[in-house]
Amino acid sequence: MKRTNILLILLVILILLLAAACQQQEPTPVPTEAAAVELTATAEPTIQPTIQPTIQPADTPAPTATPEANDMGGLLINDEGGVVAITGEVTYTNPFFTLGVAAPVIITEDQAGFVDRNEGFLMPVASQTLGQITTDFFTSPFEYSLSLPIEPQGTLRDVDHDGVTETGVQVYAIAYWTNTFGDPFLEERDLYGGGWSTAYASTKVSEDAETDREIIGGKLLVYAPDDQQDFPIGFGEDGLLFTDDDPTTTLLPGYTVVNLDTDPFTFDRSREQRIDLIEPEGAALVDFSDLSYTDAFDALVDKLKLEYAFTEYKGIDWEALRAEFKPRFEAADKTGSALNYRRALRDFAWSIPDGHVSGPFVVEDFREAISGGLGFAMREVDDGRILVNFITPGAPADKAGMELGVEILAIGGVPVEEALQNAVVYSAPFSTEHFLRLQQLRYATRFPLDTEVEVTFVNPGGKEETVVMTAVPEFDSFNFSSLNVGLTGLELPLEYKFLPDGYMYVQIFSFADNDLLSIQLWERMMRALNDNLIPGLIIDMRQNGGGSGFLADQMAAYFFNEPYVLGNTGFYDEDRGEFYFDPRTEDRFYLPADELRYNGDIAVLVGPNCASACEFFSYDMTIADRAAIVGQYPTAGLGGSIDEVAMPEGESFRFTQGRAVDNEGNIHIEGIGIVPTVKVPVNEDTLFSTGDPVLQAAIDYLNGQ
Repeated sequence: MKRTNILLILLVILILLLAAACQQQEPTPVPTEAAAVELTATAEPTIQPTIQPTIQPADTPAPTATPEANDMGGLLINDEGGVVAITGEVTYTNPFFTLGVAAPVIITEDQAGFVDRNEGFLMPVASQTLGQITTDFFTSPFEYSLSLPIEPQGTLRDVDHDGVTETGVQVYAIAYWTNTFGDPFLEERDLYGGGWSTAYASTKVSEDAETDREIIGGKLLVYAPDDQQDFPIGFGEDGLLFTDDDPTTTLLPGYTVVNLDTDPFTFDRSREQRIDLIEPEGAALVDFSDLSYTDAFDALVDKLKLEYAFTEYKGIDWEALRAEFKPRFEAADKTGSALNYRRALRDFAWSIPDGHVSGPFVVEDFREAISGGLGFAMREVDDGRILVNFITPGAPADKAGMELGVEILAIGGVPVEEALQNAVVYSAPFSTEHFLRLQQLRYATRFPLDTEVEVTFVNPGGKEETVVMTAVPEFDSFNFSSLNVGLTGLELPLEYKFLPDGYMYVQIFSFADNDLLSIQLWERMMRALNDNLIPGLIIDMRQNGGGSGFLADQMAAYFFNEPYVLGNTGFYDEDRGEFYFDPRTEDRFYLPADELRYNGDIAVLVGPNCASACEFFSYDMTIADRAAIVGQYPTAGLGGSIDEVAMPEGESFRFTQGRAVDNEGNIHIEGIGIVPTVKVPVNEDTLFSTGDPVLQAAIDYLNGQ
């Protein structure tokens, strides 16, 4: 045979072999109709990158359930070999969802804690597959995507309860968390001590008293390492998951999404899945905005009667308040006056003696009421006298011959005490009398423009005088008496510096700023304290309006070497018909690494503008007498967590929903505040000091004076 013929024969054989090999290859799967709809059903049309379809012969069938699917009794609705990628959206209505969040994450959340009912389970770092947030986190809803690892490193659990020990499966929820501490993965502090998600996850969690925190629906992602692992197909007669009475089926190896909302459960092995995370009812914003003014007010009072945290403690009669204010809402409905409605809701909020409560801020009323000033500010000293501590040059008080230190006896023709009680304070309400008093002193000198005001005073060493002054557009005296004086709004969450006395000084401005930045700055300061052997630290909390109580507690933990239990917060439980303090939610320190703890002396500066989370931090520093509390006044006395209700006309109503107590169950902050252990007097010496008498008192304390 000729050489050419041999080559031709070999070429033909090679072509036949290649053709046979191509026919044996698995055809590229085409998405089923259901999968295609799911992937394209977005909220609004968007431009996506064009994906060229793979061209297949007309007789190539779309993938169907494999023979193994029949072994699952028809529960497998689609099998494309297992899940590869997950996308979804997270919808939130809670107004505090984004508070302080700098590093939001979507993760595969290892559910071994739930399987074991272990509240302290810490999901291993290796189990945490991080997703990507693909749209603006601060606009609800936001989108995410997550690519799954080929072999996940989660915790294996045998969940079939058949009495035979097996390898088990890895069970995950897809969950939202925020990362604040350490590296990008979640540690004990990020996880609030451990457990499993109760909100903003792919699972639904019970809020009922008898089954609280039990998973009752939603979707789970399950990974089976082989084809020998069983998984529940229902909750069983007890209605609980992963218990002895659960019926089961054998899983296919790899990833499967289990839909817990079907009966029996269904199992989906589509390569690409859409799983939206769930905002639970208890976390969602309550919305009365579509109701009439009167109906919204009635609904609000009904809610406050049950859920307001300090009704008995403050002696509030909700029905009496309803009867007092409801006619104003009815009148606003009748006339269609949004302004009168807003005023009624504002005044209702003012009637509740709680600084966490707030309604509409009627700016037009505020501007008119404070448009005129007399050109002086005043404070009350410890012996009860009202002294002027600021005079605006060229203003009516200056022209009337008033001097610094002048004692005010009467304003507007009435004794000064009566004038203070009559002052309309637009920063109301307040939880403590001392905070209210300071604000009355501030607003008692403000009047509508051109108002004539009779003022009686006595200059130092002089005699009593009465002068009629006309309110003018001056605001220096009003700004001088602000407890936020000096703030620009550009401050970092905390700022620190070395003092000439050899101590470190830090001012914490907020626990509602960037949480991640707050911790990074905090730990940088801790290293500076320890590296430089600084003997004492002064923490200035006097202009901190609060924020995250958990962040405040954990920042205080850097000064302790024991994981103290700090207290708890109770919430109204509808099933129990009372406020319930879940022992699983006790507040405690989660201690940082040894090298980040500071053991030197500490003084904490406080005042009435230290509120809410600021007060929890300050309280923490009193544990085991860890720090001296230095100040002229206690803190604001805001001792609880807050909720918000949407009301008509785009307004909202904020109130205290959580009742905070110490580790012995006592209300310890609300209406009391954190009281200084080093009391700085309010007298002529401190009132007219050119320095900072509270800071100096802290330095003196650290110096042992």
